[in-house]
Amino acid sequence: MLRYQVRGENLEITQAIREYVENKVSKLEKYFSTELDANVYANAKVYKNGDKKIEITVPLKGVTLRAEEVNADLYAAVDLVVDKLERQIRKHKTRVNRKGREKGIPVETFVSTEPEIEEETLEFVKVKKVPANVMNKEEAILQMELIGHDFFVYLDEEANSVSVAYKRKDGGYGVLEVEK
Repeated sequence: MLRYQVRGENLEITQAIREYVENKVSKLEKYFSTELDANVYANAKVYKNGDKKIEITVPLKGVTLRAEEVNADLYAAVDLVVDKLERQIRKHKTRVNRKGREKGIPVETFVSTEPEIEEETLEFVKVKKVPANVMNKEEAILQMELIGHDFFVYLDEEANSVSVAYKRKDGGYGVLEVEK
């Protein structure tokens, strides 16, 4: 059973929006072999320019499905997000089931709706070693901007652990910290 939490930021979530999200996301249940018991988190946001963003997260045992989309029409954005989630499921079905067996998660989390596709192998083109210099978040963002990258790895002086500063799509900055 899927339980839905639909929230809006700068947007009132009407019954029509809630039902549309629930109806579209419920179509993903056909990809699961067992009775699906999960929460679906849908966050809708309206930007100042009028664009609407929908972000849907479905945390499952062993895997988290997540996608977001920005569009002028919220309903179109929901359709696009559900399409992305469906592609994720189809693409990673074999890999997730294999990893699930290795971790002891019930076999066949996802059902086969089409013939098995040979699993693609990930090809690493380059491995680069970087020094993790001790600095604070502001210094890391400054360094990232100076070298013109979208992210920067550093050793956070406050947390005393490796962190990653990154530039967000909305123009702001974020930091990934290692949770111990």
